[in-house]
Amino acid sequence: MEPIEIGLAVSAGMLLLVIAGMRVAFAAGLAGLVGLIWIFWARFGYAPEQFGKALTISLKTAGQVPHSKVASQALSLIPTFILIGYLAYYAGLTRAIFELAKRWVGWLPGGLAVSTVFATAGFAAVSGASVATSAVFARIAIPEMLKLGYDKRFAAGVVAAGGTLASLIPPSAILVIYAIIVEQDVGKLLLAGFIPGAFSAVVYGALIVGMALTFRNFGPPVKGFTWRERFEAVPAAFPIFFVIGIIILFIYNPIGDKAWGTPTEGGALGAFVVFLMALYRKMSWSQLKDALVETAKLSAMIFTIIWGVLIYVRFLGFADLPGAFSDWISGLQQDPMVTLIMILLAYAVLGMFMDAIGMLLLTLPVVYPAVMALNGGETVAAADSAFGMSGPMCAIWFGILVVKMAEFCLITPPIGLNCFVVAGVRDDISVQDVFRGVTPFFVADALTIAGLVMFPWIVLWLPSLT
Repeated sequence: MEPIEIGLAVSAGMLLLVIAGMRVAFAAGLAGLVGLIWIFWARFGYAPEQFGKALTISLKTAGQVPHSKVASQALSLIPTFILIGYLAYYAGLTRAIFELAKRWVGWLPGGLAVSTVFATAGFAAVSGASVATSAVFARIAIPEMLKLGYDKRFAAGVVAAGGTLASLIPPSAILVIYAIIVEQDVGKLLLAGFIPGAFSAVVYGALIVGMALTFRNFGPPVKGFTWRERFEAVPAAFPIFFVIGIIILFIYNPIGDKAWGTPTEGGALGAFVVFLMALYRKMSWSQLKDALVETAKLSAMIFTIIWGVLIYVRFLGFADLPGAFSDWISGLQQDPMVTLIMILLAYAVLGMFMDAIGMLLLTLPVVYPAVMALNGGETVAAADSAFGMSGPMCAIWFGILVVKMAEFCLITPPIGLNCFVVAGVRDDISVQDVFRGVTPFFVADALTIAGLVMFPWIVLWLPSLT
């Protein structure tokens, strides 16, 4: 068999393992190792006496991957971003940002649900984990919405959908992973996520207001807050804005010639600031321990997926599957934008059966070169490109699009992780109820993605300033 045929056969086997229920990390690692053995043994002519040699080479190749790829300074952002989120929760910042949003936008139709969306967006700016965001606000926001008479399914759906904003709004672990896989600038990608993340939150909020105006008794507004009470809620939430400012200044300094440092240093300083705030607010030793343990668990899970998938990616390189797929895509006789839309739709379908991080890690090594070829290559100038942007800008734009698709996959059945998290926190709400509650947000996400595709400047304006 030719290397490409081996690549297709092994990839199909890996997908079957994932569908059968094997964890993505182990399915990808096993498929990558088997594929490497197969590739090297084929080079030796399938001679029985050469199988041991092929096995030894494959084990050495696979064994070098975890350290060589994961020993990256950029990846150290992931645990620091996750730690910021957990420390912020124990410092009471989640309750503070929710109260701030409730007092300022609660007067709108469906105001408490809109407040929840904006509060999750604010918390997303100090947390890199969608799951943590959904779990926290399931405890804080759902009880208050139920008291006002919200349907429990919709209340759960608001929290599950709002939690997805943490995937896009920096600090975002998924954006860091994307940058590492495609070898792009982490800082520019993080910067690019701010406006699209805010845009997504506004679309969610507009959807809720529209539903509240359409359906009677859908979501009563929260009234009675004076201007003094609104301003009194600001100081408690100030640490969140302070951490956001630190991260921005360490990525892009709007008042100077260069940033204050690297995104990694900004993440570490942000975690330290939130830690001090948590101590000031009398965080107990057990709470600190829980924050560290949960951070370690989630970080270990993410890194395990990265290790397994990178072994599979190394095999794909030997099989030359990314190059073959790129040539096939670029050779299609149709508009490149149509092809891009078909790729995004494929992500929507694939996300129904895979978790967001695993899906991106498995597909990007093949899909990313194809999209760049559609645009005209890594070094193409904007004037000569298919999408009207240079190669590096296309990489950033596509990154935001696929991360937004990853957000979408966090709430799609049957394995929408955020929906399971909300149902797990709330014993009185089944996962089926949560899936029903997030249904309207599919429309909002579709509109958001359409807006990002039609108006790339939403994504590219901030990174173009650096």
